[in-house]
Amino acid sequence: MTADFVERSVIGGRAIVGEVVTSIGSHDNAPQLGEREGLYGPESESWRLNREAMLLLGAGPRSLLMQIAHPLIAEGVDQHSDFRADPWRRLQGTLRSYLRIVFGTTSQARGEISRLNGIHRSIKGPVRDAVALSTTRAAGYSARDPRLALWVHATLVDSTIVAYDAWIEPLPRERRARFYSETRPIGLAFGIPEDLLPPDLAAMEAYLERMLDPAGPIQVTPTARELAGYILHPSMGPLFAPLGVLPPVAYDWTLWPAVGLLPSRLRVEFGIPWSPARKTVATWLVGGWRAWNPLIPTGFRWVAQAARADARLAR
Repeated sequence: MTADFVERSVIGGRAIVGEVVTSIGSHDNAPQLGEREGLYGPESESWRLNREAMLLLGAGPRSLLMQIAHPLIAEGVDQHSDFRADPWRRLQGTLRSYLRIVFGTTSQARGEISRLNGIHRSIKGPVRDAVALSTTRAAGYSARDPRLALWVHATLVDSTIVAYDAWIEPLPRERRARFYSETRPIGLAFGIPEDLLPPDLAAMEAYLERMLDPAGPIQVTPTARELAGYILHPSMGPLFAPLGVLPPVAYDWTLWPAVGLLPSRLRVEFGIPWSPARKTVATWLVGGWRAWNPLIPTGFRWVAQAARADARLAR
């Protein structure tokens, strides 16, 4: 689930992608993975966490909102994404890509990484938002900037951890640390230099804290607020034409649990109302899901890509 515009640097990309399997498979003395196991394998935290379908409903909107809270990423999404016209198609494509990397075979995952690198090769443009100009002092943005790629990577990792911990079950620190370690080779494959990518979970948490400091780089611009409307109030028409007549108020409440996962400062800067009533509804929905989750058959709880990966290894 990456912001569509962010280019993953392809300088040396093929060599790096080729090393991902070795890097992940050899972490913590784990067994080497074969073609069928993919980049992570069935014993990984990545497989355990990302198989929960409900996780995507929390981590997805949260990570997207955090990504566009970076002024330069908001500029790129504004100028290079078409999710205004059909946010659902864009979301489906992003999810397919993300889950292919996580649950696909080694060749499928590596192919998807290379495909994304190629798609994002030419993404760049001018900074048009006046607030973005003043806060970043940048005349333009380039998706080759590894600092932007790092912010996208960090929001994906952090949102997965936060959503799983809040919606599925408490996630002990040692599992969080293992999950973060598993994501580092993917970050490297997507062009984030070794000396820029935080070496461990504590360093990643410190990075997030610096970025989210009120005086830090993350500042919600008018462009980001406008984009957020399409994330928080998507038209239902592209899913099923007759539903296009529904006003957003009829279904906005389904995103309140995801909104509740955002850092409070970002909720304020995005102008997202967070009244006691909304917080109560969000808490009730999450509590109900956590109570029912263990009783729901895994065939309904888990994403189809995870089920296919399990079946592939069982053959």
